[in-house]
Amino acid sequence: MSANAMKRLPMTMLGRAVAVPLLAAALVSCRSEQAPPAEARPVGVVTVAAGQFSDDVQLSGEIQAKKDVGLAFRIGGRVLERPVNVGDRVKAGQVIARLEPALEQNALTAARAALEAARGEVSTARSTYERQERLMAQGFTTRPRYDQARRAQETAQAALENAEAQVELARDRLGFTELRADVAGIVTVRQVEPGEVVQPGQVLVQIARDDSRDAVFNVPAALLDPRFADAKIRVALADAPTVVAYGSVREVAPQADPVTRTFAVRVGLQDPPEAMRLGSTVVGTIEISTAAIIAIPASALTQQGHSPAVWVVDPAKTTVSLRDIDVLRFDAGKVILSQGLAPGEMIVSAGTQALHPGQRVRPLPETQSAAAPPQRP
Repeated sequence: MSANAMKRLPMTMLGRAVAVPLLAAALVSCRSEQAPPAEARPVGVVTVAAGQFSDDVQLSGEIQAKKDVGLAFRIGGRVLERPVNVGDRVKAGQVIARLEPALEQNALTAARAALEAARGEVSTARSTYERQERLMAQGFTTRPRYDQARRAQETAQAALENAEAQVELARDRLGFTELRADVAGIVTVRQVEPGEVVQPGQVLVQIARDDSRDAVFNVPAALLDPRFADAKIRVALADAPTVVAYGSVREVAPQADPVTRTFAVRVGLQDPPEAMRLGSTVVGTIEISTAAIIAIPASALTQQGHSPAVWVVDPAKTTVSLRDIDVLRFDAGKVILSQGLAPGEMIVSAGTQALHPGQRVRPLPETQSAAAPPQRP
């Protein structure tokens, strides 16, 4: 090694000796400086709450009488008069129609005459029997004559009872020539005119009873729900929505209409106003409430792969995590969930675009809770 090289060697080693401590000091200084914490991202949040979701079903129908009564004569004959017309209000006991009573009057006269004759026969037979009874006690008559007198009296008594029954029957038939209303109501159907001959049981007029009314709706099979049985139904006039009555389902037709394929549902009304006349068009509204479910704002919905998800906030660490949810239905401004969240959890409702799992967030004050729409009155 040359002399010049020997002179340079100590200088190189000296430089290294100086550079190593400087580098170590720099490394120690870097270790001593901690990285500044990431700033929490402000987000809008809501607290999940369970509630009931209500939905209204509206159908058009008409007002009908709860019971329609068809009136008919018990006997046949020629109609003499019919003093009522369609739309007339009748009272209980009012005459609806009359038949010509000549035949029944003659039958009653004949029955009365037969009754008088039967009474005469009974009087004669009783006198004969009483005489035979006295003679029998004295021994002046025979047993056959006595028995004959007793049987004659019994026969005459039976004939008298039959004659009395015939008089009552004839009197009833004469009364049947007048057709009277059994209940108060309104005449809705008229099927015969004076001068026509009618048969027993042939309906002459039909009366809608005044005691109660129904709202009748034609309901599709898809809307028939067992919950309707106990539901309170709001019924309002179509041309006057402020005229309202309430009722419940009274009867559901067991068979669908062959033309419309709908089922007739009768709603019994409680104290309907007078404005709800027979035949009036009404709108029935029924509210269907689900069991306890959860609804969240539509802005809280995001996606994880192909599944819908939401950002859930850990209140202790103020960090977020992504969780899959199952959507039951989409509504205006809300998403109805079937599962995935529990009441009391906090989710991000605004600012979901730039979040990542484990990110710290700063929840802003809540404006409302994530719950299903409240049940409407």
